[in-house]
Amino acid sequence: MARAVKEATVAELAERFSSSSGAVLTEYRGLSVAQVRELRRALGENATFSVVKNTLTKIAAERAGVTGEFSRMLTGPSAIAFVGGDVVAAAKGLRDFARSYPLLVIKGGVLDGKVMTPAEIDRLADLESREVLLAKLAGAMKASLANAAATFAALPTQMARLLAALEEKKSAGGADAPAQG
Repeated sequence: MARAVKEATVAELAERFSSSSGAVLTEYRGLSVAQVRELRRALGENATFSVVKNTLTKIAAERAGVTGEFSRMLTGPSAIAFVGGDVVAAAKGLRDFARSYPLLVIKGGVLDGKVMTPAEIDRLADLESREVLLAKLAGAMKASLANAAATFAALPTQMARLLAALEEKKSAGGADAPAQG
């Protein structure tokens, strides 16, 4: 590989490390081209899966400020899934694909500059997607607002019933008083 091509590759990888939400490092040894294509489809639109050279990736990771722990994971044939959106969805896609095709091994990753182990990535994949979590939050907020609105709406109704009961009691008490006297 020519020096200019290597420098361009390092610059591109460093930019991808910097601009991505996260990156998951995998070993793809033994996967066919068709299986890698299927993996790319499984990751969806918010992630890209690229086969990388370890030495160039180490240089790019250092330039992007990724810790040395990540560089130690760069052994054997490596590929990286750079995630541009929902990291949970990408982690689920990788984990599910690895269950179907055990030749894909998740080595680790980086999320917001923090190095993650394969076990941490697996736990991340167990989370619900961002959309589901936001929907649950919105539902909880809506329920709280509905309860507050019902409480506020009930106060005037209860006050009106109380006043009506007082009026009734007053008029019943007032009607009895003249009859006694």
